[in-house]
Amino acid sequence: MALDEIKISRAILDRYFNKLSDCMELDVAVVGAGPSGLMAAFRLAEKGHKVAVFERKLSIGGGLWGGGMMFNEIVVQEEGAAILKNLGVGVEEAGEGYYTADAVECTTTLASLACKAGVKIFNLVSVEDVMVRENRVTGLVINWTAVEMANLHVDPLTVRSKFVIEATGHATEVLKVIQRKGDAKLLTESGQIAGERSMWAEVAEDTTLKNTREAFPGVYVAGMAANATFGSFRMGPIFGGMLLSGERVAKLIHERLSA
Repeated sequence: MALDEIKISRAILDRYFNKLSDCMELDVAVVGAGPSGLMAAFRLAEKGHKVAVFERKLSIGGGLWGGGMMFNEIVVQEEGAAILKNLGVGVEEAGEGYYTADAVECTTTLASLACKAGVKIFNLVSVEDVMVRENRVTGLVINWTAVEMANLHVDPLTVRSKFVIEATGHATEVLKVIQRKGDAKLLTESGQIAGERSMWAEVAEDTTLKNTREAFPGVYVAGMAANATFGSFRMGPIFGGMLLSGERVAKLIHERLSA
């Protein structure tokens, strides 16, 4: 077959813009393609909801890729191991209730399952603002990450969504926009992002799940963003809580979408 560069380029353009156009209105927009964001997107798509994930970086997976200090193995506890086994990821016992798993296998499996379930993932896209109606977030304002990095004055596009999941990890990027842009108060004790505390894995694994909840009308937090929002500890390269948090936020939003 003779290859035509223009036909190749047109195929990419047609497919991408059809995909993007179809995601202008969503049930759930997930910001951040780390473990909690991918897990939440996957579970929601399994339930038949229309879901897209927006990731500012080229790669997806967040901190999951790097394991601990670039040793690409992760640790999970019993509950996390059960999730990984259910996804088809191999886990190995490390003794005393700890399990290890290959970080690359975890990331690629979760991303593949999410895509096969119908999730659309847009990498290299940054969320620079949110849409708000009557003190409720109703969508995202997006732009190319390259535009943001080059500090170019280029107007963005918008995506309408019934719910948003803030899964940007330590940075809590979506909530910082909400906090900075007006007098809106978050659903935290102070009305502001409480901030992440130093490492205490035992407590953090527990509070990650407890803090997975609505942080502003229409916006739920998951993963490390949950602890950073409500003022708990970081947990380091143990990822069971992150996976459980993704499942929990999916359950909470599914219940509301189904009500």
